[in-house]
Amino acid sequence: MTKTTSIVLAGVGGQGILLASEICAKAAGFAGFDVKTNEVHGMAQRGGSVIGQIRYGEKVFSPLVSQGEATVLMSLERIEALRYADYLSPDGLAVVNSQKIVPVTVSSGGAKYPENAHEILKSTFKNLIYFDANQIALELGNPKCANVVLLGALATALHNISNEIWLDAVRACVKPRYVDLNIAAFERGLVAKSEL
Repeated sequence: MTKTTSIVLAGVGGQGILLASEICAKAAGFAGFDVKTNEVHGMAQRGGSVIGQIRYGEKVFSPLVSQGEATVLMSLERIEALRYADYLSPDGLAVVNSQKIVPVTVSSGGAKYPENAHEILKSTFKNLIYFDANQIALELGNPKCANVVLLGALATALHNISNEIWLDAVRACVKPRYVDLNIAAFERGLVAKSEL
């Protein structure tokens, strides 16, 4: 494989972007690829916008994803997907959680949260998996595993990493007592269907 695969993860501080980035990088490394990942950028501790980038391939020199280059854009919050939409390649896949988190700029009256978010997402992304990962996480017994549910859906677009390798990466990155929960979360994401 000579092509470099690029992944962009977006969300709001506290949603688990850091863990999702670690699992992605670990999976690519376990699959034998050269991997570069940047630190998660944004107001991670303050509920602000957060982005993580992972690139892997035969030889990778930079973790930074150029606009229009990402194979997959995964967003833990629906409007954050729109904020980073320019990173996705025209034939790339957007995996978007339907969760709505109102940013401070909206709650303080400085901006307005789009009422027609579903329609905007549908018209923005040609290839879109949009579903309620939080509901699936609740059904599994822990709302914090929504990020790994979304990773399962993301994995469907990355044919150069097997599901077994993804599960090995989950085992390597989460605390032992949460391994079974996160494996179940990943497997639920693998079969998620778009709700739009």
